[in-house]
Amino acid sequence: MSTFVYDGDCAFCTRCAEFIERRIPTGARVVPWQFADLDRLGLTEAECEEAVQWVGADGSRALLASSGRGWRIAGAGLRIPPVRAVAWPVYRWVARNRHRMPGGTAACSLPQETRDRLYGPSSG
Repeated sequence: MSTFVYDGDCAFCTRCAEFIERRIPTGARVVPWQFADLDRLGLTEAECEEAVQWVGADGSRALLASSGRGWRIAGAGLRIPPVRAVAWPVYRWVARNRHRMPGGTAACSLPQETRDRLYGPSSG
């Protein structure tokens, strides 16, 4: 079974995951990383704190490997260069600012160590 892993401590992420689960019918399991068997999925806490994760039923890490049509369409869309060029920076911005999004809380912000590693040390 494919698995979509998100940050269950983040209200914004939880709402997004619930929306995905309702709107993109697949056989995928949608689970917060805090309750997932990360070792079995081949994931680390650091990866899950940084971004949502997709693990296909065969262990692949690409949406195109999904058994669900909606996920495959999303994965195919991300292969289109202009979409990919916009999608990743937008996703990173949302991930960095998820604590400011509707329903977000301070628990939604990435740990400082992760932010420093991804974006360089903060100046303040």
